[in-house]
Amino acid sequence: MATFRREKTIDGENDILSSGRRFFPVFRYLRGLKNMVNAIIGTISRIMDIEKKIEHVYAVFREGGKVVIDSREVKEGDIFVAIQGEHRDGNLFAGQAIQQGARCVVVSETAGAGERRVVVPDTLLFLQQLARYHRRRLAIPLLGITGTNGKTTTKELCQAVLSRKCNTVATRGNLNNHLGVPLTLLSMDASTRFGIVEMGANHPGEIAALCAIAEPDYGLITNIGQAHLEGFGCRENIIRAKNELYDFVRARGGLLFVNARDELLVRLARGIPAVRYTGEVKQLYPYLTCDAELPAGHLYIRTRLTGGYNLDNVMAAVAVGLYFGVDPLLVRDAIEAYVPSNLRSQLVRGLRNTIVLDAYNANPDSMRAAISHFAGMPGENKLLVLGEMLELGDHSPGEHAGLLEWIAGECPSPLWLVGRSFEKPASDYPLARWFPDTGALVEFLRREPLSSSLILVKGSRGNRLEQIVEYL
Repeated sequence: MATFRREKTIDGENDILSSGRRFFPVFRYLRGLKNMVNAIIGTISRIMDIEKKIEHVYAVFREGGKVVIDSREVKEGDIFVAIQGEHRDGNLFAGQAIQQGARCVVVSETAGAGERRVVVPDTLLFLQQLARYHRRRLAIPLLGITGTNGKTTTKELCQAVLSRKCNTVATRGNLNNHLGVPLTLLSMDASTRFGIVEMGANHPGEIAALCAIAEPDYGLITNIGQAHLEGFGCRENIIRAKNELYDFVRARGGLLFVNARDELLVRLARGIPAVRYTGEVKQLYPYLTCDAELPAGHLYIRTRLTGGYNLDNVMAAVAVGLYFGVDPLLVRDAIEAYVPSNLRSQLVRGLRNTIVLDAYNANPDSMRAAISHFAGMPGENKLLVLGEMLELGDHSPGEHAGLLEWIAGECPSPLWLVGRSFEKPASDYPLARWFPDTGALVEFLRREPLSSSLILVKGSRGNRLEQIVEYL
């Protein structure tokens, strides 16, 4: 403890701090500095430890096998990464994965060490770091695609076109989130010459995070509309979130593909090297036929897609293909050969009815686009089967009521509505029949089957409206 001592001088008595008291601030500073240095050393040590583990797992990965997060899919030589989800903890299945032949399993610290186990603080972060490590060693061009509507169709069309020239690997299905993007990157191997990564988001900052993993050299935003309002809050936040892809490409010195007809995208892309694309609809029914203007002429394309809203998706694929040197005729052939099979823009001719199946997802913009197209289709006995639009948050009541008001003027057909969000507004629409869920609609169709009708089936993924197709 610091003390005072009394000393006599020729000037009289003076209280002088002892050396301990005088140097106490210095000791406190040095102790704080020591703690800070120890913390830095600890952080560096942990980073180096993770880097070593990434290198170790990557070496195993290079020997063969694939990276999986579902223990049921593990095969001999695979790497299992145990992800802790909302409902299940992958760490509990690490032993099962080893029994099935996993060469190594990546587990959380809570799971403990063991044979063929790599223990890390955060398995999800490790998966993402491993994917970025792999992406950098692939050293291939990579196109990032996002947007409110059309990103999956655009991604598949771009893959179809680029595959006519080189081995192109793209996101499977719609695995476009914090798990799907790293798994997509890790599905690419030494034979891959081009990568396409679809990026989805329902909160600000998520596109930026996915870009940090995938590091795209090229960027394409299909459009920016109103979706996932529950997470984004407002349209302005959606714009900022989608623009995170443009921001990353700008910082990377890359290039964009931009719809020349979309004023918002053109404005956001200012100052970034870009290829602009546009086209013209020549025929809408039964399938979209369009015309792409090329430097040396025109490209007439007869697609197997329904809806004029797919024009921009087709033109994006044309622009990407031509930029990367695919022969124009091969571009046309690839797009014309593409047949959608993902519950998007499908024309299904059943035994009793004709169905426009667009049941993978829905938001206010895509609903109106699909219904507008359906309203113009030639046919009798038209019926709209619409599932509720999810993830709209506080905007949900107004958006569902507004959609029915718009339908009354645009396409006044009989209307079957599915989901609680439609319950109240359905009572104000005389042509509407409401069902609490898809199961209730299926039971109704079993009792009262339809025939000789033209039917649009459209709704958010959570409705699972594709279940009704076999009863139509």
